[in-house]
Amino acid sequence: MRRDPCVLIGICVLFAAPAAMSQSERPAESPSPQMTVPPAQQPPQQRQRTQRPPEQAASQPEAAQGKAAQHPPVAEEKSSVTHHSARIGGQEIKYIATAATYNIKADDGTPKATMFYVAYTKDGVSDMAKRPISFVYNGGPGSASLFTHMGMGPKRVVLTPDGHGMPAPYTVVDNEDSFLDTTDLVFIDAISTGFSRPAPGEAPSQFHGIIADANWFADFIYQYITRNERWASPKFLIGESYGTTRSAELAGVLQERHQIYLSGIALLSSVAFSNWGADNRSEFFLPTYTTTAWYHHLLPSDLQNLTVEQVAQQAREFAHGEYAAALEKGDALSAAEHQKVVADVARFTALTPKYIEETNLRINPSRWFKELERDKRRTIGRLDSRFEGMDADAAGERVEYDPSEASYEGAFVATFHDYVRRELKWDSDAYYTVTANVRPWDQTGNTEVAEVLRAAMTQQSYLKVLVLCGYYDVATPFNGIENTFAHMNIEPPVRKNVSFAYYEAGHMMYIDEKEHHKLHRDVDEFINTGYTR
Repeated sequence: MRRDPCVLIGICVLFAAPAAMSQSERPAESPSPQMTVPPAQQPPQQRQRTQRPPEQAASQPEAAQGKAAQHPPVAEEKSSVTHHSARIGGQEIKYIATAATYNIKADDGTPKATMFYVAYTKDGVSDMAKRPISFVYNGGPGSASLFTHMGMGPKRVVLTPDGHGMPAPYTVVDNEDSFLDTTDLVFIDAISTGFSRPAPGEAPSQFHGIIADANWFADFIYQYITRNERWASPKFLIGESYGTTRSAELAGVLQERHQIYLSGIALLSSVAFSNWGADNRSEFFLPTYTTTAWYHHLLPSDLQNLTVEQVAQQAREFAHGEYAAALEKGDALSAAEHQKVVADVARFTALTPKYIEETNLRINPSRWFKELERDKRRTIGRLDSRFEGMDADAAGERVEYDPSEASYEGAFVATFHDYVRRELKWDSDAYYTVTANVRPWDQTGNTEVAEVLRAAMTQQSYLKVLVLCGYYDVATPFNGIENTFAHMNIEPPVRKNVSFAYYEAGHMMYIDEKEHHKLHRDVDEFINTGYTR
């Protein structure tokens, strides 16, 4: 998740309202008839199994004139294959890197887009059916995959131990915590991001929406596993931030459109893809406010002396107990109850009672970044609240920038550009779009994304989900996705397939030296237990 306006304004908190953007920003057109819409997102009268539509004939005017459809020339597919080795998971691994593009076509054969990817496949594997493959991407929407690429791929950016960026010259080293020891990895740029582009003459807006985006990713995955003979391999999705919404939607679209069944999905820093109200939003953010105050040593001693796991649990209980009850009562709250909840919110957030009063008990995160350490003239990071920044106007209501993203973004971008050209031999003058303007993002079907995932998990009863949460992630607070899964009505035999893992880091836990070791162990174990050898 990067600086895309969708992200900063609302995608990070889909649970704040039925849609992250207003209805007025939603494209007027509904998904194309050739798009596969999971049953949960179809009108009730249309809820039946959706097959991939057959090849379509030319339009009536063209047929009447006896002419073939005329399309602008599509970009030629390219690929660069190189051979490497790296020390990963305590062993030397030889692997093949393929940087390439695929032309993705509509169901009638019309070229629609070119998608760029980099695939890492372990060399010398005799039985590919037993070798898992994972499709990996960032979120945004509008973010290219270079961040997961340079954090989870076989090479990683050198940062400080806690994830701060360092000045140039930047360096990369073998990523001892890449998942390549357990699974092949395919990093994909969404259409309009990275090197992926709409085909000539195609409107970018048709790719920018929850359902459309998942359909094009599904078609890419279908094409990849077909061309590379990976249909028999265990298949996993690893998405970060909005990429978790994409993964949840993809679970249904892959099943309905191509009958592709997944072995597992890792949701990294997950959006809470549910239709929550404004007060739910206040409740879900509070535990992250608490863990952040704990990290900065701002809490009362009895809370400060707890572990981060313990203080997070106390904050959860308060947020969904006394605090939720107070918000529900609204103006019916008695003076005594009001006074007590103000004091307790202040205790859990390290904000002043006066400020809590002024906010009517509801703390806006965009103002909280500025308020928590205002007396120190410091701001708090959004992607990682361990990071501190400085603004010219210490009295302002909004931060000038996200100090966490600003710290390491330059290192990630520079090393990727150097690495993809120098080591992967990708020769292209095309512009690599780190953060694309994909607004307006069509939110059609967003309130049913959780149901799409539940349906896929229920029908594919072996499908496992691992939810990876950072205690200091204010972009996608951990308590939001916890509550999503708590309200998905998953039956017990399927519910056991859901597991959570927590990290003392932020949105990109792989930037932290200690936590990327843990992430590696957790994901490797998840993949290794997610299929039968």
